[in-house]
Amino acid sequence: MKIFVAGASGVIGRLLLPQLVQAGHDVIGMTRKEEQRGAIEKTGAKTILADVFDREQIMKILDEVKPDVVIHQLTSLSQGSSSENARIRIEGTRNLVDAAKQAQVQKIIAQSISWAYEPGTTPATEETALDIHASMPRKTTINGVLSLEEAVKEIPEHVILRYGTLYGPATWFGKNGDTAKKVMNQEIKATNGVSSFVHVEDAANAALLALEWPTGTYNIVDDEPGKGIDWLPVYAQVLGAPVPDIQPEANSWERGASNHKAKNEIGWTLKYPTWRTGFSKSYSK
Repeated sequence: MKIFVAGASGVIGRLLLPQLVQAGHDVIGMTRKEEQRGAIEKTGAKTILADVFDREQIMKILDEVKPDVVIHQLTSLSQGSSSENARIRIEGTRNLVDAAKQAQVQKIIAQSISWAYEPGTTPATEETALDIHASMPRKTTINGVLSLEEAVKEIPEHVILRYGTLYGPATWFGKNGDTAKKVMNQEIKATNGVSSFVHVEDAANAALLALEWPTGTYNIVDDEPGKGIDWLPVYAQVLGAPVPDIQPEANSWERGASNHKAKNEIGWTLKYPTWRTGFSKSYSK
């Protein structure tokens, strides 16, 4: 298949491209940065330099490429701005989907998140409503997710991957990532809030496998949603960081998510089934 990957130089994209190429696909990776061209082409993929906010440019590119599948891995996380990330989910996705429709693309696979669900006391399933009544600043993120998912569903075949919190190399939880630095400085407290994690390798593998998955939305998380009072000390120990302070509180939406659908209905398997062992396996490399 001819596959167009938007966000090819991101933390998932850089792992996904070589897998797609090795599987025999004709892969075109899109990035905004010329300096990423070499890394993309080293995988065997072709490179297209483009800005997803340039609507005319994106429309022209997809009309010329005419891919069978578009994989949407675009984010704007480097500055930690929820508004910029929401913008790319809203405006960027709109441009990408409209271009895909014009080019008669039949399938799209898109990155979403698993912590956008409404408040609850049990891990959220894909049938759980998103947190549409959230207040600011969380509402900015929710609006972006809603817009992205609604747009993606306009493509005949669509797979929405609601990723858990990514950890592993080049993520915020990587050894030199922003979260790791904050934990080293004891800037993050361990709370009762529940998170669901997924190793970046498992996240990339899900995007590859989703080429064959039926239309739908899937939580791409590991097997063990964990409270901050449980996972943060384990993570800190692996980093060699001080023991984190405990602050026994939680946001009502910090509930984690269930991967039952992806595992039991589709047969997805994880290389890192739980953060409990995944942290140490990942960062001991």
